Amino acid sequence: MNEALLNLIAANAAFVGTHFAMSHPLRGPMAKAMGAAGFQIVYSVISLATLAWVYFAFKAAPPADLPGSGDIGWVAATILTLPAMVLLAGSYVGNPAMPMPGAAEAARAAPKGVFKVTRHPMMWGFALWALSHILIHYSLRTTITAFAMGFLALAGARMQDRKKQLQMGEAWAQWESNTSYWPRWGALISAGAMPWSVGLIFFVFFSWLHMPLGDVAAGIWRWF
Repeated sequence: MNEALLNLIAANAAFVGTHFAMSHPLRGPMAKAMGAAGFQIVYSVISLATLAWVYFAFKAAPPADLPGSGDIGWVAATILTLPAMVLLAGSYVGNPAMPMPGAAEAARAAPKGVFKVTRHPMMWGFALWALSHILIHYSLRTTITAFAMGFLALAGARMQDRKKQLQMGEAWAQWESNTSYWPRWGALISAGAMPWSVGLIFFVFFSWLHMPLGDVAAGIWRWF
């Protein structure tokens, strides 16, 4: 494995590792030592720095060193991306995992929209996005980075459950009893007009963005 790919592996490990560490075991001690505002600043700086490392390491790695999975891979990736965008779009509304006023009340309410699918729609959206890129089998740099981001999303969701159990107690326990970590895909079709409408916009826009940013036609644009 060449030096550029080793650098990319190190960058992804740093991004994922610091994110886990600062979100869980180090969060309390760091916030106590720096204060809530100081912790958020340090957290943001480290996250942005390691993400920038991932970006520049990705750009330096070979762009197309795997044989690819052909049209079958692209079709599968395109199909997976649509529910990923629907889950992502719906995750911003009524999500008790987000630090917002009324989070406990939201956790006690019956799940709506994409939360009928999973209580971690954003994380599963990222995981499906990651899987779609792995299936294309286009380059090691893509596979390495997609695997790291998918792992961060799904392992992070599990760790978030444990953190929220401590922070929110009975309210989160009720939310867990009414929702599922593992997606109930049959509920996606009834997620509602907003997640599907915004998700379709995300799907069209972000797949189009592949061409100007990565010089690769993706999604429906690959056939138009």
